[in-house]
Amino acid sequence: MADVLRLRGTVVLDDEREVGEAWVVGGRLTFERPPGATTTTLDGWVLPGLVDVHCHIGLARDGAVDRATAERQAVADRDSGVLLVRDAGSPADTSWVHARTDLPRLIRAGHHLARPKRYLRHYGRELPDVQDLPGAVHAEALRGDGWVKLVADWIDRDLGTQGDLRPLWPDDVLVRAVAAAHDAGARVTAHTFATESIDPLLDAGVDCLEHATGADAEQVERIALLGVPVTATLLQVAQFEAIAAQGQERYPRFAARMRAMGERRYAHVRDLHDAGVRVLVGTDAGGTIGHGRIADEAAELVAAGIPARDVVAAASWRTRAWLGVDGVSEGASADVVVYDTDPRVDIGALRRPAAVVLRGTRVR
Repeated sequence: MADVLRLRGTVVLDDEREVGEAWVVGGRLTFERPPGATTTTLDGWVLPGLVDVHCHIGLARDGAVDRATAERQAVADRDSGVLLVRDAGSPADTSWVHARTDLPRLIRAGHHLARPKRYLRHYGRELPDVQDLPGAVHAEALRGDGWVKLVADWIDRDLGTQGDLRPLWPDDVLVRAVAAAHDAGARVTAHTFATESIDPLLDAGVDCLEHATGADAEQVERIALLGVPVTATLLQVAQFEAIAAQGQERYPRFAARMRAMGERRYAHVRDLHDAGVRVLVGTDAGGTIGHGRIADEAAELVAAGIPARDVVAAASWRTRAWLGVDGVSEGASADVVVYDTDPRVDIGALRRPAAVVLRGTRVR
């Protein structure tokens, strides 16, 4: 019998189930002790690998990065305990990550889909004709790993000093675009800051919302009723004050709105959680935010008023299940993180993983 890894202490399966130990044999998890094995033991609180559900491997401040830089980004995420990434849009082709057993599992969403001058330069695929969106969505659905990323709103600078957040797509085009993704077997998530974009996205049947900072009370209730998750990205929203300051002189309306949303970010996230919305954990790493900051994002969610147990669940087994990826179960890939203290009690423990095991190999 080859050497095996013993996970001992509190092995968390989900919200309701824990076991005292599990074993890693041939890169897979089992709850049956293998006979005659030479073992190495890891003691502590064992969680299914963490999930960063809004991350941009292959993207930096000025656009796409080379493979070596993308690899460093992925390693930083992995070493933080993130073993599953839903990449929420990238201008780089990162499909090569799938072949790297030492890097986190990656679910790609293809390019951001936007319009000319209505998103960050060099980030997305820009469509001059709004009617091209359904076809572009279909193409990105085939290019990615079951997700498509839309940019639903951005500042409209053509309005001069009245420039403010405005939707990018007509309502009927959104409906056809989301249907095109669903027909291709993909789900759609959307960047949205503006209140005006929320209802058209929900009407179109979008599967997830990123940021959703503009959602008002009625929209929050509707999001909850429809069961649409929201990725809060509090690290990103904390930058709204700086964004507002940059735009204050030329775009005062936009600046005022961004500032107000930034100031109420904790209350907004607490309202989402209290309404029963599934709040996902995503760092928005890859633009102006560094990789490997899942613990910081989780701490922000706790500071906003979401219980640590719910935040840890959202950063691990609940979101794995939502994405269709196994957590800790018999025969599953051994992708786990071990902590010396229980992060469900002390969220700061997420900053101190004692061990990271990916595909059965201890990588940290």
